[in-house]
Amino acid sequence: MDLGGWIGLVIGLSIVCLLVGAALSFFLTKRMFEKQIKENPPITEKMIRAMFLQMGRKPSEAQIKAIMRSMQKAKNQK
Repeated sequence: MDLGGWIGLVIGLSIVCLLVGAALSFFLTKRMFEKQIKENPPITEKMIRAMFLQMGRKPSEAQIKAIMRSMQKAKNQK
């Protein structure tokens, strides 16, 4: 192989390595993000109670549990 062939090979391998690295980092970041969201849910029962109280309503435990179930159901459908 002459010099042009080597340069083409190096550029081609560089592009392939870049694409593989980008795909790998995307999937690892996605997995870490999903794990964080699962371990630390964005809305808790305490937050739901606070929202109800800000609206001027006294929430029952059944209402809070129903909202949490609906949020879990929506999250699991994704």
